[in-house]
Amino acid sequence: MVLKNLIGTAAFAALMFIVSAFAYNSKTEETPKNLTSENNGFAVLELFTSEGCSSCPPADQLMGEIEKQYKDQPVYILAYHVDYWNNLGWKDKFSSVENSKRQQQYSQTLRSQVYTPQLVVNGEKEFVGSDRNAVESAIQTALFNTKNAKVDLSAKVSEKEINVNFKTVENYSQNKLLITLVEKKSSTNVQKGENEGRHLIHWQIVHQQNQISLKNSTEGTTSFKLPENFNTNDWEIIGMIQNVKSGEILGSAKASF
Repeated sequence: MVLKNLIGTAAFAALMFIVSAFAYNSKTEETPKNLTSENNGFAVLELFTSEGCSSCPPADQLMGEIEKQYKDQPVYILAYHVDYWNNLGWKDKFSSVENSKRQQQYSQTLRSQVYTPQLVVNGEKEFVGSDRNAVESAIQTALFNTKNAKVDLSAKVSEKEINVNFKTVENYSQNKLLITLVEKKSSTNVQKGENEGRHLIHWQIVHQQNQISLKNSTEGTTSFKLPENFNTNDWEIIGMIQNVKSGEILGSAKASF
């Protein structure tokens, strides 16, 4: 009788263990599925950098590592080379006054200082661009706590220009679609300034950026002048919808050639 009860107790305990294990496994399997299905997050990383800044190369290098690490995820990197370092000994060939103006706009919306290397994530948060822990944390937060407004992009190359077709449903008057021509990787041998003698490698370099109002039209075509020695494997198009008043980026996508 005692043996029978022991057997019954053992069988019951084994049954409960199996049920519990099944429930636990089901829960652990469902959690990431639910996160994925309910969330369509993205992260846009905008780095403000310069070849004339000695503290910028680590941030440039980090962007290259992030690009490789998140190549299959909706993480979009744009490196804006600013021009205000150019009068301090070395002119950055990738720099432009437009890039500096974009950083100044962020300075107003984010109430931040203008400095390099500065990283802005989804138009809402800024910090030093070489801070790996801050970058990783910001990416994870963005991927799991944002919803990506859909943007459809396609690009075609002709003899003299690049034509980009776009389509979205975001037609709020404060939103603009920014379409950017990006060079994936390049390098420079710096001969003067703070980085004199260094061979600098850059990733995701912004060359041209077109801003399109979505107030009257949510689809259309924009074009870029074809860069010299253009190779379709070395360039890509990144588009993002941004609220011009708050600076918040609502959605992003990219297109290859």
